[in-house]
Amino acid sequence: MIPRFALALLPVPFLLSAAPAFAQILIDADAACTGASPAVRVNVTGLKDRTGRLKLELYPANEDDFLKDDTKLKNEGKFFARIWTPTPQSGPVRLCIRAPRAGRYALLFTHDRDGKNKFNFWRDGAGFASNRKLGRSRPELKEAAISVGPGGTTVTIHAQYLRGLSGFAPYKGD
Repeated sequence: MIPRFALALLPVPFLLSAAPAFAQILIDADAACTGASPAVRVNVTGLKDRTGRLKLELYPANEDDFLKDDTKLKNEGKFFARIWTPTPQSGPVRLCIRAPRAGRYALLFTHDRDGKNKFNFWRDGAGFASNRKLGRSRPELKEAAISVGPGGTTVTIHAQYLRGLSGFAPYKGD
């Protein structure tokens, strides 16, 4: 039987997202953030371990499109970006994702610990720019919204993992 708090997480589209053929794998965030278009540099803290892969997704920052299936967004002619990278074995974790232009976006981070490309709420981690404890509820747009300037922006995301009945929270070690 699935606990009731887990059911609140099941309908979230990011739980079942798959990488499209155009997904980028970025290992050197500084190199990926060079160029003409604005970019979001993300410093990730609080990883539970150094397994699997890390993913960033950038959505339009409106209620209708936030966490919407990427195929639907693309079919509607809307912006969507995703990058994957192997989890670094040591050192700071810095990722970068490009935005098409300066503006407001919604940013999602996930830690795919088993590398299966499907969010496992029992194992995997997630995070948003607000760093508010996610708990058992579906994330709100305001928790993921960021402003990207012409020169880009830098945010720090604290990874969160399932922590018992209270839902998702930052990992503090066992």
